[in-house]
Amino acid sequence: MAVGRILVVDDSSMMRRALRTILEPLNVDVYEAVDGQMGLEMAFENKFDLIVTDVNMPNMDGVELCQRLKRQPSTRGIPVVMVSSFDSETDIEKGFQVGAAAYISKKEAQTYLFETIAKIMSKSTLHSRQTILVVDDSRTIRKIVEEGLAQSGFQVATAINGKEALNIIKYTKPDLILSDIDMPVMNGFEFCNAVHSSADLASIPFVVMSSNNDRAHMKRMLQYGAEAYIIKPFNTDQLVILVEKLLSDQFLLLLKEKERLDSEQSLMIASITSLVSALEARDSYTRGHSESVATIVSGMATLMGANHEEVDRLTIGGKLHDIGKIGVRDSVLLKPGALTDEEFSQIKVHPVVGAKILESIPSLTDIVSIVLCHHERLDGKGYPNGLKSKDIPQPARMTAVADTYNALTSDRPYRKGMPQEKALEIVKDAKGTQLCPDCVELFFKWIASSKS
Repeated sequence: MAVGRILVVDDSSMMRRALRTILEPLNVDVYEAVDGQMGLEMAFENKFDLIVTDVNMPNMDGVELCQRLKRQPSTRGIPVVMVSSFDSETDIEKGFQVGAAAYISKKEAQTYLFETIAKIMSKSTLHSRQTILVVDDSRTIRKIVEEGLAQSGFQVATAINGKEALNIIKYTKPDLILSDIDMPVMNGFEFCNAVHSSADLASIPFVVMSSNNDRAHMKRMLQYGAEAYIIKPFNTDQLVILVEKLLSDQFLLLLKEKERLDSEQSLMIASITSLVSALEARDSYTRGHSESVATIVSGMATLMGANHEEVDRLTIGGKLHDIGKIGVRDSVLLKPGALTDEEFSQIKVHPVVGAKILESIPSLTDIVSIVLCHHERLDGKGYPNGLKSKDIPQPARMTAVADTYNALTSDRPYRKGMPQEKALEIVKDAKGTQLCPDCVELFFKWIASSKS
C-alpha cells in the first residue's frame, strides 16, 4: 500500500519516467503533469504530499507554479522540489525565494533526489502533526507569521493576547508558542510566566517576537523561561528555521526522555514479572497462567483494532493481573479442597493488594484498573467493589474473559482442567451475567483466528 502521493511536473516524458524510477523505492503513488498549468490544476483538485517540478516549461514554468501554490491556503503547505538544468546561483536563489523546499540540478538528480525527497517528506509529515500558537495583538503580524508557518506545513492557531492564548491551550496544547510582549489584557511577560508556572505547559518552547530590543526586556523574558527572543521586523524564513530548530531539539529531548522512561519501565515490569513467576512457581498448577492471559487479551485487543501502545498496556495488565496473590498465604492459595468463607475472603483481597502495589509506580497507573477490577462481574456480584456493567473498565472486562477461560482449562489443586469445548460453553453461558457480551464475542473471534 502506497504511503504518499507525489506529483511530477515536467514537459519531458523521458524525464518524468526517470523521476518515477528514482521515486519508486519510496512506495508512493506518482502522478504526472506536462506543464505548470496542468500541475496547478491537479494540485487544486487532489491532495499531494510533495511536488517535483521542472523550471523551464511551456504555459506555466516551475517558478510561477511554486508562487501560485504558495499563495493558496489549500496548497501552500505542499513542499515543492525544483529539478532543473537551470542551475546557476541566480536560478537556485530565485527558486528558494518563491518557496521551494529544495533545488536540485537535473544532472545530480540520480544522486541526491531520492534522499532529499525522503527527508523533506519525513519533515513535512512531522510538521503536519505540530501546532504553533501565534500570540500577537497585530492582525498583520499574525497573518504574516501564520502564512509563513503554514507554507512549511505547520498547523497554526492564533490569539490576540495571553488570556485568549491560555483559553486556546485548554483545548489544544501547542508544540511551540510565538508571542509578542506588549499586548492588552495579558501581556507577554504575564503569559510566559503563566505557561512556565504550569507543570503541564512548562516544557513547551516559548519564543518572543517583539519590536522592543531593550536588553532588560530580553533578560526578563529569558528569566521567565523563553527559549529565544526575535526582534521585529524579522525575516519569516529565519523565523521558520528557528522554529524548526527548536522543535527538532525539543523532539530529541523528548525522545531521550521517553527512551529513559521506557527503559526504567521495562526494568520495573521485568522485576514485577519475576515476582509473578515466583508466585506461580509456588503452585505448579497455575504456572504460566499470567502469560497465557496476557497472550489472549493482547490477541483480543489486536482484533478490535487497538494501536500498538494499547495492546502493549493490555499485555502488561494481563501479565500482572494476579500480582496481589503474593499476599495470600500458601495454605489458602494451594488448598486442594473447597475454601471456607474466611479463606475465600482472603482470596478476594488480592485485587486490592495488587492495585496498591502498582499504584505507587507512575508508569503503571493505567494498569491498576485491570488488576483491581478483573474479578468484577456485570451483574454486580463480583469483587472487590461489586461494580456493574459499564462501571467496570473495558480492559478489566477483557482480562476477565481471558482469565476465566484459562482458569477453566488449567489444572488446579481442587480439580483437573476442563476440555476446551466445555470451557468455551461455560464462557458463552456466562455472557451477560458474569462476563461482558462484547468481550466474549471478541474472545470467540480470537479463538477462531488462533485456529486458522
